Amino acid sequence: VSKCQGDKLEEQDPCPHQPIQGLMKGDKLEEQDPCPHQPIQGLTKGDKLEEQGLGPEPTAPQQPTEEEEALIEFHRSYRELFQFFCNNTTIHGAIRLVCSQHNRMKTAFWAVLWLCTFGMMYWQFGLLFGEYFSYPVSLNINLDSDKLVFPAVTVCTLNPYRYTEIKGELEELDRITEQTLFDLYKYKSPNTAVARPRGRRDLRETLPHPLQRLRAPPPPLRARRARSAASGMRDNSPQVDWKDWKIGFQLCNQNKSDCFYQTYSSGVDAVREWYRFHYINILSRLSDTSPPLEEDLLGNFIFACRFNQASCNQANYSHFHHPVYGNCYTFNDKNNSNLWMSSMPGINNGLSLMLRTEQNDFIPLLSTVTGARVMVHGQDEPAFMDDGGFNVRPGVETSISMRKEALDRLGGNYGDCTKNGSDVPVKNLYHSKYTQQVCIHSCFQESMIARCGCAYIFYPRPRDVEYCDYRKHNSWGYCYYKLQVDFSSDRLGCFTKCRKPCSVTSYQLSAGYSRWPSVTSQEWVFQMLSRQNNYTINNKRDGVAKLNIFFKELKYKTNSESPSVTMVTLLSNLGSQWSLWFGSSVLSVVEMAELIFDLLGITSLMLLRRFRSRYWSPGRGRRGAREVASSPPSSFPSRFCPHPTSPAASQPSPAPIPALAAPPPAYASLGPCLSPGGSGSAAPGSPACPLGEP
Repeated sequence: VSKCQGDKLEEQDPCPHQPIQGLMKGDKLEEQDPCPHQPIQGLTKGDKLEEQGLGPEPTAPQQPTEEEEALIEFHRSYRELFQFFCNNTTIHGAIRLVCSQHNRMKTAFWAVLWLCTFGMMYWQFGLLFGEYFSYPVSLNINLDSDKLVFPAVTVCTLNPYRYTEIKGELEELDRITEQTLFDLYKYKSPNTAVARPRGRRDLRETLPHPLQRLRAPPPPLRARRARSAASGMRDNSPQVDWKDWKIGFQLCNQNKSDCFYQTYSSGVDAVREWYRFHYINILSRLSDTSPPLEEDLLGNFIFACRFNQASCNQANYSHFHHPVYGNCYTFNDKNNSNLWMSSMPGINNGLSLMLRTEQNDFIPLLSTVTGARVMVHGQDEPAFMDDGGFNVRPGVETSISMRKEALDRLGGNYGDCTKNGSDVPVKNLYHSKYTQQVCIHSCFQESMIARCGCAYIFYPRPRDVEYCDYRKHNSWGYCYYKLQVDFSSDRLGCFTKCRKPCSVTSYQLSAGYSRWPSVTSQEWVFQMLSRQNNYTINNKRDGVAKLNIFFKELKYKTNSESPSVTMVTLLSNLGSQWSLWFGSSVLSVVEMAELIFDLLGITSLMLLRRFRSRYWSPGRGRRGAREVASSPPSSFPSRFCPHPTSPAASQPSPAPIPALAAPPPAYASLGPCLSPGGSGSAAPGSPACPLGEP
């Protein structure tokens, strides 16, 4: 008979009539077998018992010895796992939970402190992850110095062109406008020769949407009292009711069911907008087969052109016509074979232009300024003269110094920008480089075509779309001004759709002005211009201007964005917080992962044992005994070591073993009763060896 006590093996002589006595101490099991003539050999390691049966039956697999170790082993309970973790982990403070287990106050204190530390650390982790996923950026400013490509410069005459094809209609518009001014303000132009006075009825029959004087709605009572008090203090100022007037014209929809007045408080603004509205309609009647513009020679508008002390030629500029600003010339655009380069800063190393500002065949009701319109832009960008241009004053030398700036934005999660506009849901009608202005104007034109059925003449149009004309689209004015209100309030969504480009190059301009030519030099300057360029000397300063554009310095600033929090920065911050609160490293994180893995493993095994324990229940009788007896030894808990025996010889014991607590029916733990002769085999159908019998 073998007895298990610790890891030692003790042997005793077999006693045939001695009852079995079992002793449970911790997880160790001591057993005595009363079977008299059967030698039993057992070897235990901790809780496990290995027994070798008799006869030809196969023996159970050999259990690992102390020198051997399984590939994956789990602890018996959560308590044992927790104690092992606290005793061996590198996380500071964990061992205090074990060392202070006999002092409940200290144990509770360290447990609360440990949990609070964990909470604070993971709160900091949440802040760090929140900062990382907000994708902040840092702005880096770099100053570089190198040769610079000179930008494109567009100069316009501020004198709208009178086409021969529509010259008669423009003259009729001028005459009707002058008659309107006389009807509204009793003003008669000295240069107008009216054959016969025309009444308002004739005017209405000639042009739709006549200009009218409307009385403004009365102001609130408080405003009227304030105005009366203010006018009473100035008795010498005459009171006129012209301030209560509004000038405007009526616009209606297709079926005249909805109408409104486009009104202005200033008569000058009202006349200009009304004239511009009719001018657009007349200009849209030009056919695509009309002869090209009678383009003035460069010398008719630009007396002199020099860049970097060298004269310009026709290969250095291109020409186009603007409906309001007239003939425009773009120098150093993308069509130029050799782009201008600036290797030195200063006024002598830039572009110098001498411009004619005479107002020949001028349309005074469309443009009320004189001089020239100038814009500096990139080579592959269109010139939006309304948005980014400035005027040059006659009789003045205007010097524009430039400083180049570049901005590189981060796209993707770090910023709402586009690289080339391919991901913007707006078609580029300008066929040029993507800019936000290009996108916004294209978006407005698309909305104009969709709602009004025609294209606005100031923007490019698709090939199969006509420009708006009230002879063909009688309600386009109503649609256009309604659309302008929606566009300004972004109800069209153009400002939302059109994202900023990721790379932008801009030029910061600063201007200086001086009188040109001077009093002492104006005589010979005007004489030279008159002899060489047919300049009218009587105009003197009103017909000429000088423009200088140059780089102030060759240094240019590049503003680039970079991520403020990268993955390396995030990991560094997480490690700093982990070390601050627990004083540990990455390997401590692996220990935590191992702890979680062990917890999941123990939980899975406990659930599996609970599921299998249903088949070990004593109430299942003979069927349960057969199931347990037929189960391999490895499926039993480690502290129960069954003897291999024949299923037919296994019978349930009538008396329970008082020393064993669980699981109660150890049916296969008793060997068969051997014959006194010690033949080593049991008789068939012989009963099992009774417990406690002599």
